[in-house]
Amino acid sequence: MADSELGAFLRTRREALSPLDIGRPESSRRRVPGLRRGEVAELAQISVEYYTELERGRGRRPSAQVVAALARALRLDRDERDYLFGLAGAAPPDHGPNAHVDAAMLDLLGKLAEVPAQLFTDLYDLVAQNDLAVALLGEPLSAGGPEDSQIVRWFLDLAARARYPVDVWPDVSLSYVADLRATSGRHPDDVRVTRFIRQLHRRSKEFAQLWEAAPVRVRRAGVHRVLHPGLGLIELGCEGMLSEDGRHRLVWYSPRVGGEAAQQLKLLSVVGTTEFAGDE
Repeated sequence: MADSELGAFLRTRREALSPLDIGRPESSRRRVPGLRRGEVAELAQISVEYYTELERGRGRRPSAQVVAALARALRLDRDERDYLFGLAGAAPPDHGPNAHVDAAMLDLLGKLAEVPAQLFTDLYDLVAQNDLAVALLGEPLSAGGPEDSQIVRWFLDLAARARYPVDVWPDVSLSYVADLRATSGRHPDDVRVTRFIRQLHRRSKEFAQLWEAAPVRVRRAGVHRVLHPGLGLIELGCEGMLSEDGRHRLVWYSPRVGGEAAQQLKLLSVVGTTEFAGDE
């Protein structure tokens, strides 16, 4: 019974959405209301075959990561998202990459089609991004594991720095640590944040040294310099916006007036993720 109810709920919410709601043009050739199954599956990063089985009330029970991705894809509010978790037989998490994301931030992300944009948790788990961000950065969405955070990868995996010029590494490291201190100040009693900091402090000498210097600064704006494998160095302005509770951050990367980055982004929108095929 629960599986059929889950499928029916997914279908009604899919049919209630317009392509415009997710930042895509409306087509006069659509013969059914709402989004196509393939569009929801693409947004949730699951196969269309699996999504179709879910709507039909069949297939394996979705994981918490899949339920959270479907809730974001379908722009569910908190009550709807909690209901979806219940239908899937799971408790809705309050924090982390599977936590509720305000629909307004997802709507804004969907409307930022002309610039790369990403949505992070307060601990830099990547939970959503647009196509240009994938083409520019090639970063995978978080699977909910402790090693998924962009901060953890930056300090513990040198491969995470490969797309950035060496001369920016110290500034990026400092900005991550300073922003994490600001996060810990907003949520001083959050065991999840405290544990995250303690583990990084133990595992990274660079992080520990910077943390002891006690920098504090929210990452709101700056310059993002990326080494793209096909287009070379791309320099973009970076802007960030925190959600009201500080649990999520929307980041977008815009070309500066008079620079060549605008043309590079136009080319990137055509090339897409082709340049990353060899990295997989």
